[in-house]
Amino acid sequence: MFIKQNEECGMKKTDLLIKLGKRIIELRKEKNIRQIDLAYNIDIDDGSLRRIERGKTNPTAKTLEKIAKGLNVEIKDLFDF
Repeated sequence: MFIKQNEECGMKKTDLLIKLGKRIIELRKEKNIRQIDLAYNIDIDDGSLRRIERGKTNPTAKTLEKIAKGLNVEIKDLFDF
């Protein structure tokens, strides 16, 4: 049902994750933060951050909160795409 509803709106779950990952990369690069440094600063595995940025995993709300804090943005800014 979830995927079907999103498909009707023109966005699949995987599309959302890919867009989220690209937005995180965009914000990180704007702030000249290396991926490994962001991962270290927010205390998550750099492999996990890589998978999030590639849209391969669905991050938890807590992880998104950490990423936003590490980028010095609000969580809503991660979804500004």
